[in-house]
Amino acid sequence: NYHLTGNLTQKQLRYLIKQVIGLAEWLEDWLPKEVIKKYGLVSLAEAIKKIHFPQKLEDVEIAKQRLAFDELFLVQLQSILAKQEFSASTASSIPFDEQKTKDFVSKLPFKLTDAQRKASWEILLDIAKSKPMTRLLEGDVGSGKTLVAILAMLNVAWNDKQAVLMAPTEILAKQHYVTISNLLKDYGITVGLITRTEKKMNKSEVRSQKSENKRTKKATSDFILLNSKIIIGTHAIIQEKIEFNDLALTVIDEQHRFGVGQRKTLISKAGQLNEGIISAPHLLSMTATPIPRSLALALYGDLDVSVINEMPADRKKIITKVVLEKDRQAAYDFVRKEIGNGRQAFVICPLIEMTDTAQLSEKEISFLGTKSVKEEYEKLNKEVFPDLNIGMLHGKMKTAEKESVMNEFIANKIKVLVATSVVEVGVDIPNASIMLIEGAERFGLAQLHQFRGRVGRSEHQSYCLLFSESNSLQSNTRLKALVDHDDGVTLAKIDLKLRGPGEVYGTMQKGFPELKVASLFDFDLMKKAKEAAQLIVDTDPSLNGWPGLKNKVGKFEDEIHLE
Repeated sequence: NYHLTGNLTQKQLRYLIKQVIGLAEWLEDWLPKEVIKKYGLVSLAEAIKKIHFPQKLEDVEIAKQRLAFDELFLVQLQSILAKQEFSASTASSIPFDEQKTKDFVSKLPFKLTDAQRKASWEILLDIAKSKPMTRLLEGDVGSGKTLVAILAMLNVAWNDKQAVLMAPTEILAKQHYVTISNLLKDYGITVGLITRTEKKMNKSEVRSQKSENKRTKKATSDFILLNSKIIIGTHAIIQEKIEFNDLALTVIDEQHRFGVGQRKTLISKAGQLNEGIISAPHLLSMTATPIPRSLALALYGDLDVSVINEMPADRKKIITKVVLEKDRQAAYDFVRKEIGNGRQAFVICPLIEMTDTAQLSEKEISFLGTKSVKEEYEKLNKEVFPDLNIGMLHGKMKTAEKESVMNEFIANKIKVLVATSVVEVGVDIPNASIMLIEGAERFGLAQLHQFRGRVGRSEHQSYCLLFSESNSLQSNTRLKALVDHDDGVTLAKIDLKLRGPGEVYGTMQKGFPELKVASLFDFDLMKKAKEAAQLIVDTDPSLNGWPGLKNKVGKFEDEIHLE
């Protein structure tokens, strides 16, 4: 069946498609003939006809096999071409300053975990080479990825080069700036912040520069870029008309689409031509999305992967409980008691799933979700906690409104924050000790685990309270898994078994290529697609022999370009 919109019926859509299906013969089949033959695939025209009007059941499978192969082939081809292009460039070699690094680590107010040490060592070895590093650093929420990145950035600064850390939101960028400035305050290293609303440095020279006259936004950015060794900004920093000053390392926080487009932009901003060879910055991407290693390598074949799989020793385990409806009042009493002790709480609400979402537009579905947050906000504000300051956060609010609410929550002016799943990834609110999730069965395990990671970020004992509207065995099994396990990758694997890859990673689709037919977990087809892509690149890396394919790859790159 087709996804419908408005008042269209299946019959009408089928009739309309039948009128034009003959035109499939005119489609350019961009997949090289030798690949089609080697892997026993049908032509593109045949696949389109069979998928819409199959004569028998196996026709659907034959069509899906070809269309899925196309998608995975493009992902793999793009990955191989990127690796080739990147490895043809050079990078600044950053020698490891062992004594200074040991001195810095010994003065930290906490002890590094073995996993942090191992990941740091892998990264420091990489950036010491004159080939650009492309590494993915994976670790649970709160596992200390940022500190690992700081050790690499410090070594860059000590070698008189520049490092930039790009965060997904302004709030997170500001938080990184404060954390890093505090950690490095005794080391004489200039740290700069460049966001849409704020430009500043942790050193006095920026004050004198500001007082000379009212500088434009661009001039201030330029000044910070010229005078800082470590720069923190949002992902938009590489889209500004600015030039870096000897950039040697780029760290990208919580951005999964570090595709070819982003690397090219970085090289154009920071790369230098030296005797015809491009010099590119080292690239480290950090993510808390628990991607099993085999999947990460299959997807991003051109990346090395480091995993931080243990938590800091002093971190108390978050107590997770499924709360029955009859115990709701007791849960509210517990929240009030925690707030009385100076803590804060999150309340997360799901989007309301209608029985037939096909009849609704995305806007309407989104509205229903925000409405549920509004209803919960009204209820808590008027009936449950009328004496407390309650805040509200959802996707339809303007960026400035969202930032204002988050800043009030960080400052402990808001005691309970009611939010949709828009709640800030990575934002550190050490004072928040309760995560209360309504309709918990509507979220994936990986997503619930991300929410839970918003609390438990200090010495206070933290709690995650799960309210479910379902009594189904599957829902209960999934929520019990969250109670029993606190490791993201374990939970992702359990979720995969229970719900399948489409659902698990559907909500995090921005983390992966947009696949319409293929499954990222069809490793057999992925392997064939990778083999075929390598064959083509080995034969002719310019792709000039296959103009249709070259054109298709160009369009594919544009589509997955950094948003």
